[in-house]
Amino acid sequence: MSSIVKCEREWPASQKCAKHVTHEYTAATVNALSQLTKIAQAHNPTLRLYWSSNCLDHGGQSAASWKSRIALVGLSSLALWGSAKADELRVAVAANFAVPLKALAVEFEKDTGHKLVISAGATGKLYAQIKGGAPFDVFLAADDETPARLEKEGDAVAGSRITYAIGKLVLWSAKADLVDGQGGVLATGNFKHVAIAAPKLAPYGAAAVQVLTQLGLLTALTPRLVQGESIGQTYSFVATGNAELGFVALSQVFENGAIREGSGWVVPAHLHTPLQQDAVLLVRARNNPAAKALLASLRTNKSRTVIRSFGYETE
Repeated sequence: MSSIVKCEREWPASQKCAKHVTHEYTAATVNALSQLTKIAQAHNPTLRLYWSSNCLDHGGQSAASWKSRIALVGLSSLALWGSAKADELRVAVAANFAVPLKALAVEFEKDTGHKLVISAGATGKLYAQIKGGAPFDVFLAADDETPARLEKEGDAVAGSRITYAIGKLVLWSAKADLVDGQGGVLATGNFKHVAIAAPKLAPYGAAAVQVLTQLGLLTALTPRLVQGESIGQTYSFVATGNAELGFVALSQVFENGAIREGSGWVVPAHLHTPLQQDAVLLVRARNNPAAKALLASLRTNKSRTVIRSFGYETE
């Protein structure tokens, strides 16, 4: 059985079809290409594919040559389909915000089709990786100073910084009764180790040092301090009992409006520099609409609701 392809597309004047295409080819060819069309357009409804019921001026070519042209058009269209697929973004994020970002990434992918590839770590370490040429598109830091420095040094797009969250520090223990509501346990000495994140790498670690200084306890407790490379590792020290208590991000232990287990003291903000957390567009993604869309999404009410659910404040 054979099929006749008719010209049904309105072409520009220079390519106007004057007559129906009269070459015949098998229905199987038409059906196969039609199925490819449906699959491609299901993924991208705006993609224009020209085969099957559309017209191509065959220019008097043989039927065999005509079929080859149809196949080539199909391959070209599928290539266009592949290039139209959603982008994959590489995001460097401070360890305290890794879990919230994963939650936001699910909604971002649903809304835009763009997938996030997340690398979490200490802000200082991620900064060093970016300076070393790591292929990140967006950087979510645990402070505002590091993104500002990257802008100044030309590694981030000037004017792209936003504040996506304001963090909170908590003195936390996996033991239910160890930490009181005022942090008085620090003065008792009833513990062997206090965990903090490395102050030179992690803003939450620097904030912990400021708190101990303000309380007049830094000198006395220095021999008992154990440092994690990031706030994520610091949390692990406390959660596993390797340190009886430690300063971690509230987001790491917060659920349904309260500390989910153990005991903790949410440190008053006046005891340390505000944990203003900024995000910035990195230069390799200066022309990447998906990266810009991620930054914009962090400032939506929908995202801010999710961020606050992890214990952060938002502007």
